[in-house]
Amino acid sequence: MTFELLSVGTELLLGSIVNTNAQYLSRRLSELGFNVYYTTVVGDNPDRLKSALEIAAGRADAVITTGGLGPTVDDLTKETIAEYCGLKCVMDEESKERIINRFHKGNSYMPENNFKQAEMPEGCIILKNENGTAPGAIVEGEDCIFIMLPGPPSEMKPMFDNSVIPYLEKYSDGVIRSKSLLVFGYGESAVDEMLGDLMNNSKNPTVAPYAKTGQVELRITAKADTVQEAKEMLKPMEEKIISILGDKVYGRGIDNSMENVVVQLLRDKKLKVTCAESCTGGMVAEKITSVPGASECFDCGYVTYSNEQKTELLGVSAETLKSVGAVSEETALEMSKGALEKSGADIAVSITGIAGPEGGTDEKPVGLVYISVCTEDFHKAYKFNLTGERGMVRERAALYALDLIRRCALGIIDKEAEYIW
Repeated sequence: MTFELLSVGTELLLGSIVNTNAQYLSRRLSELGFNVYYTTVVGDNPDRLKSALEIAAGRADAVITTGGLGPTVDDLTKETIAEYCGLKCVMDEESKERIINRFHKGNSYMPENNFKQAEMPEGCIILKNENGTAPGAIVEGEDCIFIMLPGPPSEMKPMFDNSVIPYLEKYSDGVIRSKSLLVFGYGESAVDEMLGDLMNNSKNPTVAPYAKTGQVELRITAKADTVQEAKEMLKPMEEKIISILGDKVYGRGIDNSMENVVVQLLRDKKLKVTCAESCTGGMVAEKITSVPGASECFDCGYVTYSNEQKTELLGVSAETLKSVGAVSEETALEMSKGALEKSGADIAVSITGIAGPEGGTDEKPVGLVYISVCTEDFHKAYKFNLTGERGMVRERAALYALDLIRRCALGIIDKEAEYIW
């Protein structure tokens, strides 16, 4: 069964928002064993939308639309699909009641035009929206199935997972399950080199790499007659990959970020962490505190952008700053030691570097970063020459710092090694 994704919204064409819906749906459909051959973006224009629908329906078994289900005059996805299929839109009383109750529950004024969202194509399968006012719909046309989902990801994702996936199961010959392993410290090319034979020669389950900023996601996918059989097929492949990549595999699951892993690990081991940051400007602390429950393992952090504050808050020697500069191994070491002593934490990590785009020299180029970690019995700094624009340098530095925290908490740092990654 082939799919086409049709994202509706002029704001997508203008670049005002990023089309994360297409990314999510493509990934989920692939995991379910369905093919996505085309992704189209069209603005809020009825003629162009109708043309895009005609093209999509002519080359796909099913078309999933996102957006255009709102209450305003330019939200025309349902109406256009209904017209294409020769159907009328009629008021669905249950959807209308759900919209009214949602506004009443929030003590909000409800404009009359919100009732437009409850007008559904005749005979369609209505998809309830537990997170917004726009219900979705499935229209089973003569030659194509149309699945209409709301545009906001917070509404689209649960509707697809909870309502569309069960609907699609009848079109799948077997059960497909995937598991993701998250890798940090090896780039995509290194992972490909190490796992090339495994990826090329494995048919079921399969292994596919997906590059992210500073990381690689490895997705293992198995197809079987039952869910349990598919899950059992994933285990040996997972163990084989971990035996090759070792502690570079830091997590499992596509939504299990490095900061989630680190916070959960620190909570489990009842450890406290602190951060002393210069070029990342608090990014490590922000990542940690973005995770629910971070207060159990994080009390404070230090953003010491200037040399004066490195001395004032962290006790970095003025002589060190004068002789070797702020971006140096010595300064990073003194920053992490000062942060550990000031905070009383179990682990301290410090970052100092040149994120760019200016400020680099031949001796200290843009992308030069020192990261130091300090515990009661371990104190070391690591040198990095990171590439990319300013935001990427800062992001990658923050990830390396989080990985150092992870390694300290797990006790897997080689204290004699000059490089970990």
